[in-house]
Amino acid sequence: MKLSKRITRIGIALIIILAALSLLNANWLAPTPKGKPKLIAHRGMYHLYDKRAAFGRDTCTARHIKPPHHDVFENTVKSMKMAVGYGADMVEVDVAPTKDGRMVLFHDWGVDCRTEGKGDTRDLTLAELQALDVGYGYSADGGKTFPLRGKGVGQIPTVEEGLAALPVHPILFNFKSKSRKEAEQLYAILKASGRDSAKIGDAFYGGPDVGPVGRIRELMPNNWAFATKGRAMDCTKAYVAYGWTGIIPKACHKGTLIIPINYQFLFWGWPNRLIARMESVGARVIVMGPYESGKSNEGLTEPKQLGKIPASFNGYIWVEDIEAVGPSLKR
Repeated sequence: MKLSKRITRIGIALIIILAALSLLNANWLAPTPKGKPKLIAHRGMYHLYDKRAAFGRDTCTARHIKPPHHDVFENTVKSMKMAVGYGADMVEVDVAPTKDGRMVLFHDWGVDCRTEGKGDTRDLTLAELQALDVGYGYSADGGKTFPLRGKGVGQIPTVEEGLAALPVHPILFNFKSKSRKEAEQLYAILKASGRDSAKIGDAFYGGPDVGPVGRIRELMPNNWAFATKGRAMDCTKAYVAYGWTGIIPKACHKGTLIIPINYQFLFWGWPNRLIARMESVGARVIVMGPYESGKSNEGLTEPKQLGKIPASFNGYIWVEDIEAVGPSLKR
């Protein structure tokens, strides 16, 4: 009899605890977020490629593109402008220093994949880089044909040219190395241009916290900066682990929370309660495309994926195909 009463008490206690946790994380009790979602155009407008075939850091993605229907190349002035035209609220670009002290917008560590050139980007001068054809290496049939050759000559822009292309539009700069000096170089370019990056909303990301992201935080404390191998992932993992308690992980304070579209159910209080919590500590939320093992992480590639994101979401949406997704969000 005593055992029965004890089991009953435990059962009631568990019901009370579960009810309290449900209320604590209840989406319907949270305020409706203000504002609309903002699209981040990854690499601007570019040629999509097979993420499984081109999985891995050193794989030449240009050899695995889908049949091209345009000749706009990632990280170029035209790409940045067209991304905005299709509805991008922020355009992501990659920065790389040159041998002669300049800085360009270019994704790869070396030029062998996309161009007819050879060697590391950082070992070439600006003149050498801008003489190359960035469309030289693109192929949709495994290297049998190269339909974009000759259409990308001279299209590797300097950072200054990228800033001029989007004078009042936010840019998300990606550091590809671990060098803190690259943050200092980019900061100097931004200052020399007279650009008010804090007001415009420029942002920065890449590598570990101790690298260029950490340095840019020191130089530009009012701008958004996050490390893909640091606090951003720490925030995401910690929130999934104990966000149910209502305690906001320290890594999320003024940080970044990344949510794969196919794992939204793991995030406590999603969307309204979670958004309210993140806003209370100055954190930003990014919804990514579906996470799949053995495949490069990516953003949204199809308009129908927008339907899987709650209508009240007001954070950032990472997009691969801005040409398809951008107009759909506007509609």
